[in-house]
Amino acid sequence: MTKDEVMKELEAFGSESTKKIFIKHGAKEPFFGVKVQDLKKIVKKIKKDHELSLELYDTSNYDAMYLAGLIADESKITKKDLNNWVKKAYWHMISEYIVAWVAADSPHGYDLGLKWIESKTETTATAGWATLASLTSVKADEDLNIKKLDELLDRVGETIHDAPNRVRYVMNGFVIAVGGNVAELTEKASKIAEKIGKVSVSMGKTACKVPLATTYIQKMVDKGSIGKKRKSARC
Repeated sequence: MTKDEVMKELEAFGSESTKKIFIKHGAKEPFFGVKVQDLKKIVKKIKKDHELSLELYDTSNYDAMYLAGLIADESKITKKDLNNWVKKAYWHMISEYIVAWVAADSPHGYDLGLKWIESKTETTATAGWATLASLTSVKADEDLNIKKLDELLDRVGETIHDAPNRVRYVMNGFVIAVGGNVAELTEKASKIAEKIGKVSVSMGKTACKVPLATTYIQKMVDKGSIGKKRKSARC
């Protein structure tokens, strides 16, 4: 499919009610308001297409940007591409999900994640923490830098409450991800979760809440799901 053909399909799937929901969460025009299940119908037609994903992302249309991440070829995307993507990721559904997922699935996730968390730009920093969190879900423990993850848990424990708004949210998610995905660090993550306690994050005009890390990690322990990996960060 061409970019123009995809944009026409996106427009056909769009709805005003979905747009209103997305706007409450931070989306901005231009976009059509396409539900994820409808985006996945288009994904089935396209599969993976590196060049098309880059074209769609550059439209600055939220629906097209999200779709771009779902069809991105992680084996072909470059650090330059991902740095361009993170600069254009203007709200959390792009920075914390699409950009982070593709980065984690690519060979560049670890390096970029560590680089991005140092950024003073909130969306870039959130993409960094989300990328590192996603890496724990797709890489075998022996392929992870356990020592660095341990250090990052300590960093979260010391700095989370002074971090920018959405960074606090994603740091909290990082603790949950490490605790649930890396068996060797579950106990450490649980202790950090207890230390940070409830994390306050402004969620705008939405009903969204910040998950309590201690509770989420314990649920994974109780379910016996600690350390289970996924094939892809994208879902």
